[in-house]
Amino acid sequence: MNDKQELEKLKKDLSCLKSDIQEKSKDIEKKDEEIQNLENKVEDYHSQLLRLHADFDNYKKRSEKEFKEYVKYANEGLIIKIIDVYEDLERALSADKSHDLKEGVEMIHKKLKTLLEGEGLCEIEATGEKFDTDKHDALMVEDNKDFKDNTVIEELGKGYTLNSKVIKYAKVKVCKKK
Repeated sequence: MNDKQELEKLKKDLSCLKSDIQEKSKDIEKKDEEIQNLENKVEDYHSQLLRLHADFDNYKKRSEKEFKEYVKYANEGLIIKIIDVYEDLERALSADKSHDLKEGVEMIHKKLKTLLEGEGLCEIEATGEKFDTDKHDALMVEDNKDFKDNTVIEELGKGYTLNSKVIKYAKVKVCKKK
């Protein structure tokens, strides 16, 4: 082989190498693009994971709060039933038929009152208080010179709260000035 042929062969080889390099460069660009796309997906998945984690934490906190609220008022139905018995005992105490009966009923009344208060039950103040639709149920109105307008004159039926939630409104007579 002479120099000219060898030079031609080298040119041809160089041309093949250039085309191989261009193909490899295109392959590298495609692979870089795929890598970038995959990195973007990883970032998206990571962001979604962080949001899901935050949502789950919020859900847990909300569920715990709702559960505590449920537990706090779980006895409401029972206490509403017991209130009538409690009030009957109060009426029996005021009858004053015999001393022994009265002592026994007073003891029961005291224990029941302590039990109900321990569960979070409180009587709603009514007589002499300003009328409040969130705590009082007005059954009657009367113009009374001894009381200011919109003041509870008389408690006709007791009202109660359970852990600050009204479960039975106080039945009252309210002063309304004419």
